[in-house]
Amino acid sequence: MENANILARIAAEVGVGAHQVSAVEKLLSEGSTVPFIARYRKEAHGNLDEVQIGKIQDRVKYYTELEERKETILKSIDEQGKLTDELRAKIVGCFVKSRLEDLYQPYKPKRRTRAQVAKEKGYEPLADAIWEGEMGEVGEKVRGVEVSDESLAGARDILAERIADIADVRGAVRQAFATRAKVKSEVVSPKPTEPTKFEQYYEFEEPIATIPSHRYLAIRRGQAEKVLWVHLELEKEPVIERMMEIVLNTEAQRHRDERCLSQIQLAAEDAYKRLLAPSCEIDVTVEKKMESDRAAVEVFAENLRHLLLASPLGEKAVLAIDPGIRTGCKVAMMDATGKYLGKTVIFPMQKQLEAEKAVAMIVAKYHAEAIAVGNGTAGRETEAFVRATLKKLHAQHPEIPIPIVVSVSEAGASVYSASEIARKEFPDLDLTVRGAISIGRRLQDPLAELVKIDPKAIGVGQYQHDVNQDLLGGKLNEVVVSCVNGVGVELNTASAPLLERVSGLTPALAQAIVEWRDANGKFESREQLKKVKGLGPKAFEQCAGFLRIRGAKNPLDASAVHPERYALVEKMAADVGLGVGDLVGNSLAANKIDIRKYIAPGIGEPTLRDIVNELVKPGRDPRKTFEPPKFRDDVTKIEDVKEGMKLEGVVTNVTAFGAFVDIGVHQDGLIHLSELSDNYVSDPASVVKAGDRLQVTVIGVDRARQRIALSAKSKPTIGGTGMGSGGASAGRRAPRTTFGPSSGNGGFSCNPFANL
Repeated sequence: MENANILARIAAEVGVGAHQVSAVEKLLSEGSTVPFIARYRKEAHGNLDEVQIGKIQDRVKYYTELEERKETILKSIDEQGKLTDELRAKIVGCFVKSRLEDLYQPYKPKRRTRAQVAKEKGYEPLADAIWEGEMGEVGEKVRGVEVSDESLAGARDILAERIADIADVRGAVRQAFATRAKVKSEVVSPKPTEPTKFEQYYEFEEPIATIPSHRYLAIRRGQAEKVLWVHLELEKEPVIERMMEIVLNTEAQRHRDERCLSQIQLAAEDAYKRLLAPSCEIDVTVEKKMESDRAAVEVFAENLRHLLLASPLGEKAVLAIDPGIRTGCKVAMMDATGKYLGKTVIFPMQKQLEAEKAVAMIVAKYHAEAIAVGNGTAGRETEAFVRATLKKLHAQHPEIPIPIVVSVSEAGASVYSASEIARKEFPDLDLTVRGAISIGRRLQDPLAELVKIDPKAIGVGQYQHDVNQDLLGGKLNEVVVSCVNGVGVELNTASAPLLERVSGLTPALAQAIVEWRDANGKFESREQLKKVKGLGPKAFEQCAGFLRIRGAKNPLDASAVHPERYALVEKMAADVGLGVGDLVGNSLAANKIDIRKYIAPGIGEPTLRDIVNELVKPGRDPRKTFEPPKFRDDVTKIEDVKEGMKLEGVVTNVTAFGAFVDIGVHQDGLIHLSELSDNYVSDPASVVKAGDRLQVTVIGVDRARQRIALSAKSKPTIGGTGMGSGGASAGRRAPRTTFGPSSGNGGFSCNPFANL
């Protein structure tokens, strides 16, 4: 992009320098990804972060599309023979899409309109005369047209369209709707006989300029479900007055014949009512919807980021249990790398002793270090059963290490189990077993497992089905890619779905890497990636730094140091009298490196500091250390929840109106934003994040509606504050597939321990 004006505009919008925008745009055009640019090209763009680079990418796309649209419009008007130098200058100098369309409005191909009909009847000369201040009496001829009620009506139709086509007029009306209109919602007729979640909007109004995004989306949902009638209300007189000011913008025009002004006034009123108000209301509501969508998408994206970056248990053998009552609990065992070892089904509610024996045998035989219990229906009961079984096992066999028991979110597990990815991973296993495996692996490494699931199925957003799906999908994919590359990926164990999120890797390349690994064994170096079919120099440049190989001959292959800087590290090691292997992980030696000695073209302090940090802690995981949630053993269902209880919970979802918290009873509780802090809070995300642990107080329980109100205040008010829905149903767990009995090979033998 060579347009200096556009570069300057983007720079101002993002808050960076024009040279930085130019550098980022050049790197993007060369095929570099946002994570690669942010991590490995800091000197080129001045150390911008991923967020800034992403904004530049979005604005470059916007202005590129705008320039392409300008070319189309200029060509269209030129072909009509109506392109003047003045009009060309206005179009070329326009940088807002809505304004550009306003300029094009008079020249757009139109369907048959009232103005066209009037022109066909020969009334245009009369319209021109009125526009220019010439008005005859009824029965007289003006410019060859007899003045009559019919001809005046036709002339006004022409003038109304002419007024509506003035870019400044259309802009003024749109601005009035955007700044002064009120959103009004009313219940449809006949009024629903049953209660709905939209009752608070049956008689509602709020300025469109200030209505919060979540409230606007709630109203739009009510409209979509045919419960509400929604429209914008705007006082028209001031708007029409402003329209007339624009039309009569010279002193001479203001002194027209009063009869001409009267006709123009009537035409302006008609233009507003018939041509401008309906279209401008649509424009403004569409823009408000997109603004609300963007806000909702940002909330979803932020929640997803924290969920993906949740603390991993790490490489520990995990026994996973997907709870069930009628069909039993599905059990699957994974080794420390996540490899599936076997399965069975237990019935703790019906056959407790047999279930105890099975769990005890598996724990002992496979040395399980953790037991992951899904938090769906019967999750807490199953968790209690497991804890009791382990207590009994420890009493009778104290030599057996007892694993920790962790409640794990099931959201999206059923979606994964029925997916093409799951079928490829486990073609011979039933859906039920795949779901259990997903729960166990999610405990080991949330990021590696959750990338296999459509982010929209994880259930951490608000109004996710109401917002623009392309916008949502693009943003969520951006977050997943950012998280994957921020953490790094172990090349020799990563699945294809995880690899395809790595910078520079397409799904085809990810699959090719897995196939090469299956055919040739583990990668021993990053350099071997070049042997993968289709993985060329550009893809290698983009992906290599984000892939890790633990135990590689070159220890830098397990770090975030890019292969293009290996020679530099070798020089650093030689300068301190060490081999590379002795320098990597040697914090004492690494911290003594004087990075100023190695500054060179394209290599500045930011890159050098990153390299030294990697030498100190090579391949470090940026995620927090795992700590299991602590739920009360005596609170396992909503019937156990009482007002005034003090509980520990885990934040599962943050919305614009509050935060949902898992307190271990299957139904999340809501902390309304008014209950999040002792101090005023306008943005819940500024106080809590998904995955945070909180001490909460129960301030209200509505068992009929399955709602729990919570408070994080030091002195909460008990009595149901915050029980409103907030216009969302995010507190409900994602729906689960009812799992059938386990089938297939690979099951455990349920031989019990002696004397258990």
